[in-house]
Amino acid sequence: MPRAGLSREKLIEAGAVLADSEGFAALTLAALARQFGVKLASLYAHVRNSDDLKAGVALRALDALADEADEAVAGRAGKEAVVALAEVHRRFAGDHPGLFEAARFPLSPEQAAGSGGVRLARTMLAALRDYGLSEADQVHAVRLLGSFFLGFSLLERGGSFSHSQPEPDLSWQCGLDALDLTLKSWMKK
Repeated sequence: MPRAGLSREKLIEAGAVLADSEGFAALTLAALARQFGVKLASLYAHVRNSDDLKAGVALRALDALADEADEAVAGRAGKEAVVALAEVHRRFAGDHPGLFEAARFPLSPEQAAGSGGVRLARTMLAALRDYGLSEADQVHAVRLLGSFFLGFSLLERGGSFSHSQPEPDLSWQCGLDALDLTLKSWMKK
């Protein structure tokens, strides 16, 4: 019988908060059981296992990131849209480090198909519309953008840029300028 007051939604919300404060790796059913003052077994009335909980947090993270990206890119195109999208990713990584990591948790094909990740991909494609890329090149460009957004954010969060000059903001701007030039000169096949 489910414990009064606990629900899947409450566990996922608490998991999201825990991931942001302690790191996604710290998100365990045992940690949530301690937080709610219940036995571990009582959580299984709401989630199947730890991966089910993590997938729920990942879905929440993707929805949140997609919401922010949709808002930032609305009415923009070309470099302005790409920069807005990049800033959303970088800010999300800084404001929600656990959710940023959770957004990369492997989901089942069914979960992924209904996730905010699909909206995020559509938003990235919309940001690219003024570059005149073929459909196939759009896929490559989305992967390139995602790699830059993720890689830079992970390196920055990990302190990789703290040991040298110039400031990461300058490297970020140079990277965005380089992406724009790359997209503008993309070889049309």
